Amino acid sequence: MPGPNGIAGSMTKLDPAPCRPHVQPGRAFAAEEARSRMTKKLLIRTWGCQMNVYDSERMAEVLAPLGFGPTDRPEDADMVILNTCHIREKATEKLFSELGRLRATKQDRAAAGLPMVLAVAGCVAQAEGAEIAARAPYVDLVFGPQTLHRLPEMVARSARAGGLVLDTDFPEESKFDLLPAERTTQGVTAFLTVQEGCDKFCSFCVVPYTRGAETSRPAAAVLAEAQRLVDAGARELTLLGQNVNAYHGEGAGTLARLIEMLAAIPGLSRIRYTTSHPRDMDDALIAAHRDIPALMPMLHLPVQSGSDRVLAAMNRGHTAADYLRIVEKLRAARPDLALTSDFIVGHPGEDAADHAATLALVREVGFAGAFSFKYSPRPGTPAARAAQLDEPTKDARLQELQALIAEQQLAFNRARIGTTFDVLVTGPGRHPGQIAGRSPWLQAVHAEGSATAGQTLAMRAISATANSLTCVIEDHQQERHAA
Repeated sequence: MPGPNGIAGSMTKLDPAPCRPHVQPGRAFAAEEARSRMTKKLLIRTWGCQMNVYDSERMAEVLAPLGFGPTDRPEDADMVILNTCHIREKATEKLFSELGRLRATKQDRAAAGLPMVLAVAGCVAQAEGAEIAARAPYVDLVFGPQTLHRLPEMVARSARAGGLVLDTDFPEESKFDLLPAERTTQGVTAFLTVQEGCDKFCSFCVVPYTRGAETSRPAAAVLAEAQRLVDAGARELTLLGQNVNAYHGEGAGTLARLIEMLAAIPGLSRIRYTTSHPRDMDDALIAAHRDIPALMPMLHLPVQSGSDRVLAAMNRGHTAADYLRIVEKLRAARPDLALTSDFIVGHPGEDAADHAATLALVREVGFAGAFSFKYSPRPGTPAARAAQLDEPTKDARLQELQALIAEQQLAFNRARIGTTFDVLVTGPGRHPGQIAGRSPWLQAVHAEGSATAGQTLAMRAISATANSLTCVIEDHQQERHAA
């Protein structure tokens, strides 16, 4: 997903990089319990994919009844949660570096009589809970992605007994059944998880071990949450899953059918989904890109390599030709479709010919952006046990791939110049008198003028950079349906 299930590195893409820590303050919180008039402060720092961002939002909502209010300052925080991602390079080292800084803050607060609950969540917590407990005994809570609904109980246990509370189970109950029904949204776009886990077992990836097997939420639950998000002001929803197009939830059965059902919600003008796997891109979903106007003309479809030999070593279950056939079908269904992808360079066993095959595939497809990564071993995965390529070779290959992708991304953006399309207004721009928004292809857009967040206006692109479009408003009169 943007937020790929590949290995860490750097990236070229349309949206802000998800690998940087997101500082996620608490949301709209309830009042403190009757016995206390003070509001506790919560800080959540999030690394990784959009699913981690979604999980952080739900953590804040789960903690709302306990009286936690927002802060972006660690020194003011009564509770800090680090929501981690295990697919990034040196993820564990980065976690412990951050924990070291927070340990000093926690000690300073303790000296002033102000306790701090320090928690580690997410995939690193799931995979390496015992190491965290051993190396950072000052951490209070360690929990995985499937137990975040138990946060209030964990906080209570920590307060009563002290010491580490460790919860990295894969519980029988679904966390979604126990999370608060009410949703909050900070804008006109929102994430909505519909599927979790992975059964693919790519040789480089830890997701099956940290997120568990593929599961899908019932359509009724997804539709109810989507309606609440729309009621709260969302106009664009991005459906999330480790393999989102493997969705098979009760009441819909396929992602295509679920999108069709969501598109009928009044007020929901745009739908996106990520991340997809080529093995699950069926004809019904391809047809949905043709037939459902609310489904935006952009698809993130990871391929990882253009070499069949490397794809087999990765256990991807498809060939380069399979991928190209899917792309051909997609573009026949939706000619203006923008494709983005994930690539790993330097997978064990990759040689110069394999790298050349990847470059050839990129040239043939023509991407609007991509995440590109150097392979780095993830503990417990099959590829980690294989002979590794040297770093200079991986560096050189990554730079060559990224230069080609950057060239294609800029060309895609420049091709929008002179065309008119609908832009979802997300709020004010960076400069006075500007508004900001999103194109159908997820480019950042800014234009001179005024409009209300949530409106969809026709705009014409007049200039482009690698990451954004400058537009002029052509339709001031009414809110329009998304392209």
